[in-house]
Amino acid sequence: MKIGNVNLGERPVLLAPMEDVTDIGFRLLCRQMGAAMVYSEFVSSDALIRLVNKSLEKLQVCPDERPVAIQIYGRDVDSVREAAKIVVEQAHPDVLDLNFGCPVKKVAGKGAGSGMLQNVPLLLDITRAVVEAVPNTPVTVKTRLAWDEKSLYLPSGTPFIVDLAERLQDCGIQALTLHGRTRAQMYTGEADWTLIGAVKSNPRMRIPIIGNGDITTAERAQECFDRYGVDAVMIGRATFGRPWIFHEISHPEAPLSVDEKIDILKQQVLTSVERIDEYRGILHIRRHLAATPIFKGIPNFRETRIRMLRAETVEELFAIIEDIRKLLKEA
Repeated sequence: MKIGNVNLGERPVLLAPMEDVTDIGFRLLCRQMGAAMVYSEFVSSDALIRLVNKSLEKLQVCPDERPVAIQIYGRDVDSVREAAKIVVEQAHPDVLDLNFGCPVKKVAGKGAGSGMLQNVPLLLDITRAVVEAVPNTPVTVKTRLAWDEKSLYLPSGTPFIVDLAERLQDCGIQALTLHGRTRAQMYTGEADWTLIGAVKSNPRMRIPIIGNGDITTAERAQECFDRYGVDAVMIGRATFGRPWIFHEISHPEAPLSVDEKIDILKQQVLTSVERIDEYRGILHIRRHLAATPIFKGIPNFRETRIRMLRAETVEELFAIIEDIRKLLKEA
């Protein structure tokens, strides 16, 4: 599969863009684990134009994480166009992605992210403007199936997303990522892959279609490739505390041991601490430690889990993790 001149290989698995998660450290780790391409946290176009330091920091890219996509969002043609130019000039991303899918109120409620699904003409105007503004960088889009269940189908009976996908392709994008939920669903319910498959099977579509939503196992990833024909799959929340999911999908014949997984988590802690500082770095990584599946099922684990999530130094945290390693070996 290729996006522009970026060759991602056969059946690539991509790391989804996630706010406060896909920082440079986590992206590097997921690339090491086998992610074919990684995405930045989304960046506000308005903030980039104002040269807000926190947003500019999100444009930092390490050579070892390439290919990498930078994702931006906004609700105004001029601001998104100018932000796209800033991203390309400063980060030189392999791919520039437009976020028309974020469902959170502070974004969608202001008309950006998935809020754009309620204003398709503006969504298309922004897309065309960005494609024209950065002609040497592949532009892609990530979006959802529709705003809500009522808008899943047009009066003609055509799925909203099938029609939108064609129109986005006509704007010049070079790949389309679809999260199989409406904005109204947020992250509840099950992702609807049948509509993702409907976009892919549309004979008018020529660009790669990337499927996203509820891929939590290697088996499910392969099923999505086989049943729905997508060119790539993207994984988001299932990477929390489990960056090795990319290895599990690409190398099912070589499963990692529990020891190796614990070492990966410890590496993730150290990377976070080195990138920020000890206290905030540990805070940043807690969601991964809380979500990791390797600690689940340990008898009477509640007290140990609480101690682990309250640890404030690397020494204290690693001592607890090593105690957990012993518990797992004894189980």
